[in-house]
Amino acid sequence: MKLQLIRNATIKLHYAGLSLLIDPMFSDVGSNPPIINTGNDKRNPLVPLSMPIAELVDADAVIVTHLHPDHWDMDAAQALPATTPVLCQPGDDSILRSQGFDSVTAIDETYSFQGIHITRTGGRHGTGDIGKLMGQVSGFVLQAGGEPTLYLAGDTIWCDEPKQALDRFQPDVTVVNAGGARFVEGDPITMDADDVVSVCRHAEYTKVVAVHMEAINHCLVTRAELRDRLKAEGLQDQAVILEDGEWI
Repeated sequence: MKLQLIRNATIKLHYAGLSLLIDPMFSDVGSNPPIINTGNDKRNPLVPLSMPIAELVDADAVIVTHLHPDHWDMDAAQALPATTPVLCQPGDDSILRSQGFDSVTAIDETYSFQGIHITRTGGRHGTGDIGKLMGQVSGFVLQAGGEPTLYLAGDTIWCDEPKQALDRFQPDVTVVNAGGARFVEGDPITMDADDVVSVCRHAEYTKVVAVHMEAINHCLVTRAELRDRLKAEGLQDQAVILEDGEWI
């Protein structure tokens, strides 16, 4: 397995002989307005893509955890070939088809794609009313012969759903969206430093890969802050904080 962070939650994954693209956001730097009800007016994305779009679109399949525009934007929808297989959560498939994709599969529980066994997992995109307004989100566990078990947690906070996924699958590698995204009011809607520490403490067997940082204006936890926190907790060897363009 080779995993490359492109930007935010966009990942290029080489797994079981296939090239998979996760949560593609292809927008030009600064081309979108700030997320509403946040504490700054920086335009999104905050940083450019780490490679040309032409190097990303030739994927064997795309996995979309949910349809928020920092995980699937119109630039990606227009750039990817319509024949690209797209795997998603239930409820998102009709929108993806309406955008012209003719091979869309909504994974309710499990699905096998060219030798890769994929299981959808749950999550919570925040707490209380904000969590409800943010809608359904999913993670995905990938398993294949000769490959590590990979858990893409998606846009979730630390809660029962990721805990259950870790306990069930005992993944070798867990990718967490660790930017601590939040609005002016309410709790974080993605994992913050406390949550990443909780993942590491709960699942000492998994290598944690932190992404979804420093690319969207309401993601407030920086790489430096998370790195310092993990070092203070003695967890720096269990977690990797990827830079844009970096492989693991």
